[in-house]
Amino acid sequence: MKKIGKIIEVFSADKNSSGLPRPLVKKLEFIKGFGIKDDKFAGKDEEKAVMIVGLKAYTIAKENNIDLELGSFGENILMDFDPHEYKIGSIFEIQGVKLEITQNCTICNHLAVFGKQLPILVKDHRGLYCKILTSGIIEKENLIYTKDQ
Repeated sequence: MKKIGKIIEVFSADKNSSGLPRPLVKKLEFIKGFGIKDDKFAGKDEEKAVMIVGLKAYTIAKENNIDLELGSFGENILMDFDPHEYKIGSIFEIQGVKLEITQNCTICNHLAVFGKQLPILVKDHRGLYCKILTSGIIEKENLIYTKDQ
């Protein structure tokens, strides 16, 4: 396994949360075949159980004079590298939790509330959906590994 980065922050929206940014949390508990414990999207679509975003999306926004609070892309995990450098099917391992990239996150027009051009600016870096292959708990500062290139 090769170390490729670390987690900057983790986020989860419970059933009482609405809109963006997603609330910052101390840790995430991943449950294989279900999703993130206490997350309002858990149990809905195993292929979209987790959303990961890289800092690059925030950098693109900032370079275009759009200041965003972390969690504004709706991510569960914010990484210090661009996960879009990895292909669908790539697996990340964090503290024994294995996440497989399943698909690109589609452009969401609700991001336009932060800036009209934001959905277009970040279309190739908005985020990736993952399914949970191994249950476990992760938190900020955990290291991220992969075998994939």
